[in-house]
Amino acid sequence: MRVTFLTPAPTAATARGAFPADEPLDARGRAWAEVARGRTVRVDRALRGPETACGQTCAALGVAAEVDPGLAGWDLGGWAGRCLDDVAAERPDAVAAWLGHPAAAPHGGESLDALLARTRAWLGGRETGHTLVVCGNAVVRAAVVVVLGAPASAFWRLDVGPLTRTVQRVGPPRRSVRVTAAPLRDNPDR
Repeated sequence: MRVTFLTPAPTAATARGAFPADEPLDARGRAWAEVARGRTVRVDRALRGPETACGQTCAALGVAAEVDPGLAGWDLGGWAGRCLDDVAAERPDAVAAWLGHPAAAPHGGESLDALLARTRAWLGGRETGHTLVVCGNAVVRAAVVVVLGAPASAFWRLDVGPLTRTVQRVGPPRRSVRVTAAPLRDNPDR
């Protein structure tokens, strides 16, 4: 099967470099999505995370996608909506633990290990065919780490920007990453 992951268009948190907090697309995000309308591929099904930006990105692209709770963004608890630099200035030990230990969740949300496990379970439950998935960049990064069989620390070395696509072939016995973080508005997946 093939999965084309698509990250939502930019939000105010994206512009500020803040952790997502279920915010809507900003003006730039709406413009990017409008430019990309019609550049998605034919798929057998479309799914999306429950976040507002995922729904608005799908609407702007003209994609009817079913909400899948398993695609929810990374729960960063009390850090949602805040910038990493601000949190690090207040709680440097907590940030160091979070970045250095995949089981740590000092923000009161989901640990990196939990995100990877959730993503692995989601990928394992997929059927055949081609699925378009619109979800946050942390879920996409986790899917790349899982498919590559990379250590959790590889998550921090992946950069997946807004409105980019990552294409994976997933199915026993082989999993592969075909494309990662390719801008949809400039390079349609054809």
